[in-house]
Amino acid sequence: MESKTIKIGMGQLLVEGGEPQRNLDRAADMTRKAAEKGCDMLLLPECLDLGWLHPTALTESQPIPGPCSDRLCEEARRNHIYVCAGLTERAGPKVYNSAVFISSTGEILLKYRKINELVVAHEYYSIGTCLSVVETPFGMIGVSICADNYIDGLAIGHVLARMGAQLILVPSAWTVDFSATIEGDPYGEKWLKPFSILARLYNLVIVSTTSVGVIVGGAYEGKKSVGQSLAVGKDGILARGIYNEFASELIVADIRIPHRPEKGTAIGEMLRRQGYDPSSPL
Repeated sequence: MESKTIKIGMGQLLVEGGEPQRNLDRAADMTRKAAEKGCDMLLLPECLDLGWLHPTALTESQPIPGPCSDRLCEEARRNHIYVCAGLTERAGPKVYNSAVFISSTGEILLKYRKINELVVAHEYYSIGTCLSVVETPFGMIGVSICADNYIDGLAIGHVLARMGAQLILVPSAWTVDFSATIEGDPYGEKWLKPFSILARLYNLVIVSTTSVGVIVGGAYEGKKSVGQSLAVGKDGILARGIYNEFASELIVADIRIPHRPEKGTAIGEMLRRQGYDPSSPL
C-alpha cells in the first residue's frame, strides 16, 4: 500500500470568548479559504464556538448534532472539504469539551470528548470516556484535544496509535501568560516533545491547530493564545504557524500519510525492535 500525500489546512483562528456567532463566521471563512487553497482537510481549534474555559459553556453550549455542528457540517459540504473542529457540547445535564470530524459531504464521522481536561476546567467540562478512529480515503484518522497530549497523558495517543491511526488531529487552545514572548520559548518541550515521541514510535503524523487571541472571562482571563500550530512527523516538524496572539492565519501543509502495516501484537513487536520499554509509563 502506497503512502498518500494530502493537503491539510491548519486554521489558526481568532476565538473570542462567549461570541459563538462571530467565531463560527470566522470558521466558515477559514473553511472557504482552505478549499480555495486546494486543501483536502481543515483543522480548527478547541472550543472554537464559546472559547475554552469561558463561563458561557455552562449556559450556552449546544448539543452535537446541534446548531454549531450543523453550521460546520454545512460549510464542509458546501466547500467539499473534511473539517475537524473543537466545540462545546451540551449532553443533558453535562457539558463536554468535544471535537467533531466531518466528511466532505457534511457527515459527522467521529465525535470525541476530551479526557485529560485540566483541573481548572473541571467546573465546566465533564470527562470523556472513549477513544475511536475512523477510516477515510486518506487513511485511518484519530482525534484528541490539546492537553490529551501532555507528556503525562500520552497513554491516550498510544491507544489511538494502537487502533491504527496514521494521522491524529488535535484541536487546541494553547495558552501562555500575557507577558510571554517567543524569545522566552514559552512552549519549551510542552508540545513538540510528546508529539515527536508518538510520531517516531509509531510512524504517524500529528497535526495540532490552536486558537489565537487574548482570553476574556473565566479562570484564564488575561492570558493569551498565541498560535504556532504544529504538524509533526517521525522526522520532525512538518509545518508551523506564526507565534503571535494576533496571528490568525491559514497554514497549508502537504502531509504524507505514513503506511502503518503493523496491527495488534505486531505493534508491540515493532516497538520492542526500537528499544521501547513497555514497562515505562510513557
